[in-house]
Amino acid sequence: MLSKAFIPYGGYYSTPFSRWQGTLANENAITLGAETSARWLSEKKWDPKMFDYLILGITVGQPKMFYGGPWVSALIGAVDTPGLLISQACSTGTTGVFQAAVGIETGLYSNCYTLFVDRCSNGPHTIWPNPKGPGGQVVSEDWVMDHFSLDPWGGTAMIQTAENVAREAGISREQCDTLSLRRYEQYTDALKDDRAFQKRYMIPAEVKVSRKKTVTVGADEGVMETTAEGLGRLRPVLPEGVITFGTQTHPADGNCAVVVTTAERAKELSTDPKVSVQVVSYGYHRTKKAHMAMAVVPAAQMALRKAGIEAKDAAVIKTHNPFAANDVYMAAQMNIDANAFNNYGSSLIYGHPQAPTAARLIIEGIEETVLRGGGNLLFSGCAAGDTAGALVLKIS
Repeated sequence: MLSKAFIPYGGYYSTPFSRWQGTLANENAITLGAETSARWLSEKKWDPKMFDYLILGITVGQPKMFYGGPWVSALIGAVDTPGLLISQACSTGTTGVFQAAVGIETGLYSNCYTLFVDRCSNGPHTIWPNPKGPGGQVVSEDWVMDHFSLDPWGGTAMIQTAENVAREAGISREQCDTLSLRRYEQYTDALKDDRAFQKRYMIPAEVKVSRKKTVTVGADEGVMETTAEGLGRLRPVLPEGVITFGTQTHPADGNCAVVVTTAERAKELSTDPKVSVQVVSYGYHRTKKAHMAMAVVPAAQMALRKAGIEAKDAAVIKTHNPFAANDVYMAAQMNIDANAFNNYGSSLIYGHPQAPTAARLIIEGIEETVLRGGGNLLFSGCAAGDTAGALVLKIS
């Protein structure tokens, strides 16, 4: 259990998520994230040099990625601040916030900037020399498509892991369709009153298309309307499966940031000093091969146990749910109402750029908890390699 790490209320942002091959498809995710951060910090009138450490989370290779954290620090104006690059697929945001919290807890640093960026669109195609191959043919890999379609250890595509869990747990097509429709309805709640909820934390992404023209992405791009009739007409992606294109997420592009600091500094930086956001505990798990969705439950249980609470004590629960079966399984295993968590949105609906995914969900969870008057926030989400990460935050 942690006691010294805090997030300033309002000390975070997320851009909209843009469905892959959309407006952000050709932007270097690192420089776009840095430019967005610099603009956000300037608007808040925060000196970037106040950060004594930076954590950059990214999972899909981008130009100049080798220089990672230190490059981003310089780009945002923190030219003397060292940085670290981390990667854990869709749980990168969870792990990044926790690593920052550990640094605060141990006194390693006092004010950490965590930035999570990714661009699934137009991912790199890597080649390696292979002089002994037929005709010297190279060995190649597609960072996004190849990894979605085959886990080198599990031996299956991501979607197959969800089908494996659905089959073992007896999850039906009807359950997945029903929950996906509910998740879409929850997302539309965030769009009410001119997107009042999203505007609590979301800032636009800006893309310069020429010296004189800038395109602004002010809201999520590419979210598909979901109806019961539309879901019913879709065929399962895999033969005899329960997951359709309407009950799984889509790759996306975007970035977000979270400041993790001491209690005193968090109060100074908060948009409302009366609101306290404490990082309490972290949980992790690796489940059996090719059953990724199962890992979310023990990771969540570990975080809850370390926080000294139970699921019923969480005012708000958010999950990374790349497949509807994830939430159906978690709800059954933890005896919670599947319709009651992931209010205001989830990655099932607005997509996942991978590294920023968990961080946006955590940010949304903070805002929902504040609206509820405070309490415990539980986040848990799966990641490649049949793993998962979870966090408990206390908002008061």
